[in-house]
Amino acid sequence: MLRDRVLPSGIGHTTNCFLRVEGTDADEAYLTTEASSDRRSVTTVNQLAHALHMVPTLDSGSLVKVMWPKSRCALLRDDLVLMDSPGTDVTLELDSWIDKFCLDADVFVLVGNAESTLMNTEKLFFHKVSERISKPNIFILHNRWDASVSEPEYIEEVRKQHLDRCVSFLAEELKVVSLDEAPGRIFFVSAKEVLSSRMQRAQGMPETGETGGALAEGFHERLREFQMFERTFEEFISQSAVKTKFEQHTVTAWQITEAIKAVMDAINIASANRKICCLEEREDQRDRLDFVRGQINRLTANVKERIKTLSDDVSAKVATALTDQIRSLPILVEEFRADFNPTQETLELYKTKLLQHVEERLVVGLSHRCSAAVLRDITEIRRHMIDSVAPLLSPSVHDQLSAPCASFDLTYDLGLVALCADFHENIEFQFSLGWTALVARFIGASNAKRALGAAGDTRLQETSSFKDDVVISIATGLSSVSSRASVTVMVIGGVVWRSVGWRLLAVSLSLYGLLYLYEKVTWTDGSRERALKQQFVEHAARRLRAVVPAAGSACSQQVHKELASTFSRLAQRVDLSEAELEGSIRQLSFRIQRLENIQRRSKAFRNRATELETQLEAFSIQYLQEV
Repeated sequence: MLRDRVLPSGIGHTTNCFLRVEGTDADEAYLTTEASSDRRSVTTVNQLAHALHMVPTLDSGSLVKVMWPKSRCALLRDDLVLMDSPGTDVTLELDSWIDKFCLDADVFVLVGNAESTLMNTEKLFFHKVSERISKPNIFILHNRWDASVSEPEYIEEVRKQHLDRCVSFLAEELKVVSLDEAPGRIFFVSAKEVLSSRMQRAQGMPETGETGGALAEGFHERLREFQMFERTFEEFISQSAVKTKFEQHTVTAWQITEAIKAVMDAINIASANRKICCLEEREDQRDRLDFVRGQINRLTANVKERIKTLSDDVSAKVATALTDQIRSLPILVEEFRADFNPTQETLELYKTKLLQHVEERLVVGLSHRCSAAVLRDITEIRRHMIDSVAPLLSPSVHDQLSAPCASFDLTYDLGLVALCADFHENIEFQFSLGWTALVARFIGASNAKRALGAAGDTRLQETSSFKDDVVISIATGLSSVSSRASVTVMVIGGVVWRSVGWRLLAVSLSLYGLLYLYEKVTWTDGSRERALKQQFVEHAARRLRAVVPAAGSACSQQVHKELASTFSRLAQRVDLSEAELEGSIRQLSFRIQRLENIQRRSKAFRNRATELETQLEAFSIQYLQEV
């Protein structure tokens, strides 16, 4: 078939390993081995693969590739590969041979010796092949049929014997063909004659069947049978290439398309179900987000109103409590005890301690009356805020929500030291019936001081009220008169004396003098301390009344700031929950989009699989069924 003497041939065991003959576009033939890709001359094939000249490294399972020019063999032009085995009776490793070299074979050609019958080892090999390949295409060639010429009397009987045995083997044992088809797979040839004839024709010499000899008897009949084998072989190769290769591929493709359709249907159904779940979950998340936003807006308005109400209430409570504390200021001052000395340094220290004592007692009183109630109200509003916010939080943020802190302390910064910084005591002796005391009793101590100490100061008088101006003007005028010459006093004394008598005047003056002397003697440090305390009470009360609204407002701001900061922290937690919901919604939207893409792609793949099924069916009808 290669039209040249390429592979090992001759009597005895010739081929020692597998020889793979492939077509090449090159002009020169060459061969390679499994161990090396180096190209060698084809003339070395006998040294590599011949059993008589075998290389020790090549065993019966080795492979030698013979690359034969396609221009010298038409069969090789269609990517046909011929595999020559070392024989079925040289090794017991038939299974490994079949797995390694025979699973993808389209046609098997059993070349037997016509001088012997079909051997059991050859049958065993093809039984193993049929176990792995369903209905292999098998041809049986009885080679060296030219030897039958020497026994013409038995030629037909021997031919029938070989034919019957091979038909039984193919049709009954292997069951690869029917009884009618089996004779068409069996041929009686002489490969040596055909090769010699074709080599002579290639050299331009006449066909003789033997090199340099005459035509052997029956040569043309054997040549025609070999040519018939070649045509049948080519037909089976072509049919097998379609049926063995494409039919199996078509079946596999059908199976693949069915599997793809099933997988795509499953993916489409799963994606649709998952998409429905995601849509429902996204809708729930959106409803939840709208609910949280609406609730937090309503809660914000409600909390602001409650904070404002509590702040106003705290301001009123503190103002009321501070007013009551101002009323009890004499008691607080009277409770103060410290060393008193009318010297300047001691007085400053005394007043400093007095201020500290009064401020501490005022703060304690305010704290006792207001702090507990305010803290209770703050805790209640805090708990209300937390209870209202808790349902709006996500589980992850809700776990971080802590209980309300009760460490808030309301501070009362009265600033009494600054308020009384302008306090100046007057602990000098003041006679109760003296002119200054009388004026003070008549118009008040502060106005009397202004009237007597600043009679000529018009600037101070301009700042007074109209009523006080009139009184002060009268007192100033009287004071001015008393400061004139003593003549006036004597004149008045003379007038009184003439009116009441000298005895009554003397008694009055004596009593006046005794009273003055008594008050002068009893004006001790204790009297001075009482006078200082009295003056301090009056001054501090006046100053504190002026800051009552400011003190209440300061406490109100503390409460407002504390509650506002608490609600701000809770609102931040709600913002985190909203951010989580928005992120979850975005993630669900992205997941829905991906599922929609998966559905579109799965439908496209399924439609493509359906189109492929249609094409496979058309291909099968057009090619495979005809075969």
